[in-house]
Amino acid sequence: MSKPLTDQEKRKQISVRGLAGVENVADLKTNFNRHLHFTLVKDRNVATKRDYYFALAHTVRDHLVGRWIRTQQHYYETDPKRVYYLSLEFYMGRTLQNTMVNLALENACDEATYQLGLDMEELQDMEEDAGLGNGGLGRLCVRVLIGMEACFLDSMASLGLAAYGYGIRYEFGIFNQKVVNGWQVEEADDWLRYGNPWEKARPEYMRPVHFYGRVERGPDGVKWVDTQMVLAMPYDTPVPGYRNNIVNTMRLWSAKAPCEFNLKDFNVGGYIQAVLDRNLAENISRVLYPNDNFFEGKELRLKQEYFVVAATLQDIIRRFKASKFGSTEIVRVDLTKLPDKVTLCWRSVLSSVLQAWDITVRTCAYTNHTVLPEALERWPVDLFHNLLPRHLDIIYEINQRHLERISSVFPGDQDRLRRMSLIEEGGQKRINMAHLCIVGSHAVNGVARIHSDIIKNTVFKDFFEVDPQKFQNKTNGITPRRWLAMCNPGLAEVIAERIGEDYIRDLGQLKKLLNFVNDDAFIRDVAKIKQENKMKFAVYLEEQYKVKINPNSMFDIQVKRIHEYKRQLLNCLHIITFYNRIKKEPNKSWTPRTIMIGGKAAPGYHMAKMIIRLITAIGDVVNHDPVVGDRLKVIFLENYRVTLAEKAVPAADLSEQISTAGTEASGTGNMKFMLNGALTIGTMDGANVEMAEEAREENLFIFGMRVEDVEALDKKGYDAAEYYNQIPELKQAIDQISGGFFSPCQPDLFKDVVNMLMHHDRFKVFADYEDYIKCQDRVSTLYKNTKEWTKMVIHNIAGSGKFSSDRTISQYAREIWGVEPSLEKIAAPDELR
Repeated sequence: MSKPLTDQEKRKQISVRGLAGVENVADLKTNFNRHLHFTLVKDRNVATKRDYYFALAHTVRDHLVGRWIRTQQHYYETDPKRVYYLSLEFYMGRTLQNTMVNLALENACDEATYQLGLDMEELQDMEEDAGLGNGGLGRLCVRVLIGMEACFLDSMASLGLAAYGYGIRYEFGIFNQKVVNGWQVEEADDWLRYGNPWEKARPEYMRPVHFYGRVERGPDGVKWVDTQMVLAMPYDTPVPGYRNNIVNTMRLWSAKAPCEFNLKDFNVGGYIQAVLDRNLAENISRVLYPNDNFFEGKELRLKQEYFVVAATLQDIIRRFKASKFGSTEIVRVDLTKLPDKVTLCWRSVLSSVLQAWDITVRTCAYTNHTVLPEALERWPVDLFHNLLPRHLDIIYEINQRHLERISSVFPGDQDRLRRMSLIEEGGQKRINMAHLCIVGSHAVNGVARIHSDIIKNTVFKDFFEVDPQKFQNKTNGITPRRWLAMCNPGLAEVIAERIGEDYIRDLGQLKKLLNFVNDDAFIRDVAKIKQENKMKFAVYLEEQYKVKINPNSMFDIQVKRIHEYKRQLLNCLHIITFYNRIKKEPNKSWTPRTIMIGGKAAPGYHMAKMIIRLITAIGDVVNHDPVVGDRLKVIFLENYRVTLAEKAVPAADLSEQISTAGTEASGTGNMKFMLNGALTIGTMDGANVEMAEEAREENLFIFGMRVEDVEALDKKGYDAAEYYNQIPELKQAIDQISGGFFSPCQPDLFKDVVNMLMHHDRFKVFADYEDYIKCQDRVSTLYKNTKEWTKMVIHNIAGSGKFSSDRTISQYAREIWGVEPSLEKIAAPDELR
């Protein structure tokens, strides 16, 4: 194998692939200086790093604009069926590097900034993470084509789908997490304070959204009157496909108050109140609603959900009317053709309610993302009546027709009617939004095979029995552009040297790597790239957390939302057990570990915050124990977000995916770690099941109960004390937590955690503890054998091809949306020819 290129040599090979070249570098430098002077009104004497970032972002954006316009022209000319993807959250991360990768500009931009005396990484670090998501998957009360935000939008563009993302342009995104004295502290994420160079305001497409009011019935029909209006102002962000000249659009809505003032009130001194009223209206898009541990019937959340849906549907109909298909000389547009050109939902005044409902069902598809009952939205009827009274009437009518149908299929089955009703009776009346989604969709799917089986067999069993043809599975995926080519270029290059570069578009080609499992040179290259990533991350950790870690230790990482079902507490118990073993036998040859846990706790989720406090408390003891030294370090990764994931994922040796079987819908972090060469320790939950099939189970560290074991234990009755009394190491760990070993200044600090584990643990941490510890012992033993460990890594990388979001989106497109993906490029705009 040839000697690896130095950074300087890489710069001289400006871009082996795509648009780069000496002329392109010169053009980039010219445009960079033009934007610095004419867009930012600065020169090199006064410009800051942030100014240089903005100049570079505008320069790269210039390469998007022609393609963006040409894409929309192409869609108008060919009039394809559109896919509309609604989510309350888009976990986008940074845009600059992803755009450069997809346009094949990265090396040319790197060379241009180098010649300008600037450092590309420093400029990239000036970009704010788009604060539009809370991790995992997007949320919406009516989940319509909703999924993995940035990954899915990337794949839709890369597969040539005429797709649009719709969401909310939150002024303040998901909070920034600080850890102060071991506690999570939330700080405002003012991600727009310096502006956003990627977005374009579109005030000409502003739409009205109405709330409150009352329903008036008269000879002319039913009217919704005396409403309060808020305007939805759209901001568009380009979403480039991978080197195919397609640039789709993500449109985010910002709430604006109507411009009119009551002149009489103004004249009598009501100006201040008028301004305050405007601020209240604009609160809808002020902040991302963060509490996702349990569903809470908050008016703000319902307002946000209706706001994005109402504005988006108006925009969809506007576009449909403007299309060749929708254009007509008569005043009334034929909306019965809408499902042929739109994949979403719409309610309109048509010839009959039945016709309107038929269009809705044929247009709408529902993706479920959780089986936890407390996370499924159930809106109080009183709240709904106050905020959306006309819509409540419509829901009652839908429910009546739905129950009439169920009664005809199951006559006399009153219990089934109660279970399947859209309106939950008893106590406070609530609208079950998941039931409404199922009834109002032509397709319903889970996001991993085990998850889809669970919703058919338990959560939505009644509905499956009525309409089995509706239910499908679409296992989630991740984009290999961001989660390999961009975040782990060293590994991407090593793979390309063996199997070519086409795998970035067709991740299934990674199976070819099985031919190199026993290739010593490939094994060395994969191990070398992993070690380089670890050393780079170790430097970052030392700078950020002031903890010096051993880069030769196993990097054992669990990063995800802090939640009881994610079982960070099981990880904590292993840390304590490992610590106790080192203390007991300090002279034994232990496999060194650096255990990292990261994630945000919802501000109102007390137990999640206590879990973070326990992790930091354990770290304080472990990291300062001279007997332990560098054989064990515990780090809480503060403010975990996309940008930090892009550093952590390529450096991980071990990926912790340890939720209780049957609780994780899919998981996507597990896929990112697998693709980047981390081995998985996990339960048979979510997508872990399919990962074990693709890479073969012996190449993962699988432990713990299966779904059927959990169900059997539920029937028997889970008794935490039984495990506590029978497993000495578990008892020791719990006694240390409850006795103040990790909180000597406040011995009862973790009493709530211990009480929950002993008496109220729905996720059965103790039941899996013993098998988990044994499995971790196997991990430690194998890690000492670098060659065998790396062979398992190669098996996992080779098996990760299924988990591309390109495959996921292709299945959605063909099997639910009724559109055909394409890898063909569209014609480039004139200025790029």
